[in-house]
Amino acid sequence: MILIGCDFHPSWQQVCWLNMASGETNNQKLVHASGDAEKFYRRLAVPVRVGIEATGNCQCFLELLGKLGHEVWVGDAAKIRACDPRQQKHDPRDARLLLQLLVENRFPRIWTPSSEEKDLRQLLLHRYKLVRMRVQVKNELQHLAMNKGITKGRRLWSTAGECSASCRWRRGPVGGEKTCLS
Repeated sequence: MILIGCDFHPSWQQVCWLNMASGETNNQKLVHASGDAEKFYRRLAVPVRVGIEATGNCQCFLELLGKLGHEVWVGDAAKIRACDPRQQKHDPRDARLLLQLLVENRFPRIWTPSSEEKDLRQLLLHRYKLVRMRVQVKNELQHLAMNKGITKGRRLWSTAGECSASCRWRRGPVGGEKTCLS
């Protein structure tokens, strides 16, 4: 098995790896735009375990590793930081720390949702925003109706309420009289 500690950034990553069979270890900086990262992970034979800190900008990277059959462990960033006695952040040192935690079986792994669960959460969030927008619009229209003297409450949203509101808001073509446009 190959263990990889990955200090991930949106445009590049610092990796430190250990081949458990041969004892070979090395570290490298991989740039995403040039395709270095994808080439690096494609040439690795399974099984590979990659440990990264939890971050919000790595979904594409996690999907790539999943597609390649590599196991990804996402770790609690605060607990990982607490394992390092030095407080100074340094990317190669961070990658080595992640690898060390993987080797020593002390990696503070957190639960991550599947892609289906992420999609469902996104849909629920979108629905929540749409409901909030609908409520805001209805409240604004209710306020406008009250300013025009229409106090129907919830009945404002019925067909009769809409007709009543349009009668007060629109003026007819002759003499400015109010008419109901139904």
